[in-house]
Parts: sequence; structure tokens; C-alpha cells
Amino acid sequence: MRLTKRLLDAPATRRTLAFLSFLYVRLVERTTRFEIDDSRLRALDADGQGGIATFWHGRMMLLHRAWTPRPRRFHMMISNHRDGALISEAIRHMRVETVGADKRTGGLNAIRQATKLVRQGEWIGITPDGPKGPRMHARGGAIKLAQLTGRPILPVSIGASKVRFLGSWDRFMLAFPFGRAEIRYGAPVHVPRHADGATLERCRRQLESEMNRLTRELDVAFGHPPIAPEPGPAPERLDSAGPQARPGAGDSAPKHRVARS
Repeated sequence: MRLTKRLLDAPATRRTLAFLSFLYVRLVERTTRFEIDDSRLRALDADGQGGIATFWHGRMMLLHRAWTPRPRRFHMMISNHRDGALISEAIRHMRVETVGADKRTGGLNAIRQATKLVRQGEWIGITPDGPKGPRMHARGGAIKLAQLTGRPILPVSIGASKVRFLGSWDRFMLAFPFGRAEIRYGAPVHVPRHADGATLERCRRQLESEMNRLTRELDVAFGHPPIAPEPGPAPERLDSAGPQARPGAGDSAPKHRVARS
């Protein structure tokens, strides 16, 4: 285990693994038939003021397609954890920019960067249960970012026909080539700028519930046993004093248009 960690810490090894991961994801993307109803995304992006997208850590493999073509520029909030560094290297090949926490200020620095970007009209992607879980429980980074910027949170999830759910903490969905996939966007969550602690907690629970609903429905639609949230301690309650120091990161039209590729 120590040898594996040392190898992953080596920049050359990390770059190689990241590039190989990128090539595999691109292979799966090119051979998968996607169904994407992006009407909610387009409606929120119509004013050009940016927004926040959330998806579970275990569903990030093919969600690059959720932003193709992207609304404005899309950034991912990534932790400074070892896995986060590998993910950052991989998604840069997909031309997705990253916002990272530094060792001195941690998540507070990342949320400051993200706030600035959203206020400039960009989109930020956050995995509220990352980088270590508990699985499918939302922490407060996205909620605080929405409060600070006044922009909505758009829950997103994905399901696919040919997959294997790994035994990792997040039950990572590894997709295989030549299958089908569907991306769904949930009901946006709006967080009042002057919300008190009870309102912030209600918004957090609403976000978590909507993300789990999307994920459960997609698993059932593709004939997989639904992945359940991990039993564990409840996330820290939010207050209205300011941004949390540990944000989760990896912490309409009359008729919907359905795009297939």
C-alpha cells in the first residue's frame, strides 16, 4: 500500500495514469449512445450569470458529456487529496478547468475562487460527498456557494447500461464501451442570500434528496439495484455566518428537447 501511494505521488506516474484514464473515458464516450434532456441547464444558463452543478463522486466518469457544448466555461472544484490530483490531471485533457483547495487555507480558498468565478458568469461543478464521503450525503459547500453568489444549484446524475459498480467508498460507476447512458438534470435548488441556519439546512436536505432521487431512478431505469447512501454520521449543520472551510469537492421550454448522440 505504501509503495502504491508513493507511485501515485510521483508526478510522472500520475500524469501517465491520468492520460490513460482520459483515453479510456474518451473511448467509452465515443461508443456510448447518450440521451440528454438539457432543458433545465439551458434555462438556467440563458441569463449568462453562471451557476453551480452538483453530482455524486461515484457518478463523475461520463458527466463530461453533461456540459458538451458547455454553458460558458465549466470548472470543477477538486480537493487536494491524492485522488483529487489524479482527477485534476485527467479532466484537464477534457479542457475542464479546476478550482482546488490549498494546504494552508483548505476549502475556504477554493470557495473564494469559486465565488469569484460564478460571479463572472462561469459554472462550477461540485461533488458534495467528496473526496471521502460518506457516500451520497451532501455537505455544505455547494449550499454556501449558492448563498454567497445568489445563483441556483442544478443537481445532475447519470446512469448507464453497461457498468460495474466498484467496491470503493463511493461505489464508483465504471462504464464500459458500446452501451447506453442517460444524463438527467433535477429541480434547481435556490438558496436565499440571507438564509438562517434552518433554511440552509433545509436547502441542503433538498439538494441531497433530489440528487438521490435522480440517481435511484436512473439505476432502476437501467435495471441495476439502486446504490444506497452510505450509513454514517449526519453532515455538520450549516449556519448563516459564512462559508464552511470544507466544501465538498472532487468538497423552460414548453416541450423539453432531448438530444441523442
